[in-house]
Amino acid sequence: MSEELYVDGLGLAPGVMETIVAIAAKEVEGVASVGSSTFTGLRSRFAAKPAGQGIDVSMNEEQGVDVAVHIDVFYGKPIPQVAEAVRQTVADAVATQVGFTVSSVDVYVDGIRFNN
Repeated sequence: MSEELYVDGLGLAPGVMETIVAIAAKEVEGVASVGSSTFTGLRSRFAAKPAGQGIDVSMNEEQGVDVAVHIDVFYGKPIPQVAEAVRQTVADAVATQVGFTVSSVDVYVDGIRFNN
């Protein structure tokens, strides 16, 4: 579990940033799921809100936020463009909602999903 992030008088409990990242990434066209693929089915059945599994948020030495997010992409969507859109959307969401500077967003594509 992540620890509290604290910058310029603002502290965020563990899970807050992961939730922001998960929701932002899921809004990107082409993203099938966010987080670890092995937990997606269970998470969707039992969790009321997005879990932080497969999302890592940490503060770096320059007081910026480093984010790593694991996603599945729908088959046929261009992976480089989806990953770039996730980077931009996540960085914008973090900056807008909590005012933290995002230093990096690493996107890991764990799988491909086919439309039903």
